[in-house]
Amino acid sequence: MTIKKLIVLGMLGIMYLAFPFLVQAQTNGAFDRGSFISKKDTLPYRILFPKNLNPKKKYPLVIILHGVGERGTDNDAQLAYGPALFLNDTIRANYPAIVIFPQCPKDSYWSNVKIDTAAGKRRFNFIEGGEPTRAMSALMGMVDQFLDKPYVDRKQVYIGGLSMGGMGTLEILRREPNVFAAAFAICGGDNTNNVKKYAKKVPLWIFHGAKDSVVPFTHSEAVVSALKDAGASPKFTVYPNDDHNSWNHAFAEPGLIPWLFSQKK
Repeated sequence: MTIKKLIVLGMLGIMYLAFPFLVQAQTNGAFDRGSFISKKDTLPYRILFPKNLNPKKKYPLVIILHGVGERGTDNDAQLAYGPALFLNDTIRANYPAIVIFPQCPKDSYWSNVKIDTAAGKRRFNFIEGGEPTRAMSALMGMVDQFLDKPYVDRKQVYIGGLSMGGMGTLEILRREPNVFAAAFAICGGDNTNNVKKYAKKVPLWIFHGAKDSVVPFTHSEAVVSALKDAGASPKFTVYPNDDHNSWNHAFAEPGLIPWLFSQKK
């Protein structure tokens, strides 16, 4: 093999290895950076505006809450899961919306669940009522701020999340049940005594992997049962072979976005 061919193959190898990072950088670059700042808290977020944004029009608002592994202050890690769905050309053309990915601080949590790690296993104790966490308080402030924007359609405000974000989604529905037109929670959970506060007010689609080794499937199962007992008709999708990363299948569901945007207040 000639030196020239070796150089070409080497360059191709470098490009192949770099490709995922280039795609990630391109994805992240589509989302503008912003921060919600109050007297006590700062909540960084990334925001995607519709193509050909018309400031005289009103657009749906979609908020996506990440999991515990994406917490921080870099205003970047929270884009690990979900952005590709909202950057899809067909989705952007048919469902123009403002999409926000806020980032939870490293020392906080979207939900005020208490996690017991004794005996090497996680036990999630979802609190009934209680004060919001610092992250949840900032999130609610950010939502209120965007509701005042003239380009946001208050009849089409949606929220969804995965893992810790799925728990946070259910919690904010309890705290702000009149704000959201629909929501989805992936591998999350809630105290079933909280469910009645949002059961009949917010249509829900819940996802979970049956083999989840991090957040037990039974948490979503209990929420769905409580929702039905309260008179709601939630959608519930179980992936029989999925572990904790059921968000991969959930974000790939062809009916998710059409269902979400069909709901209005």
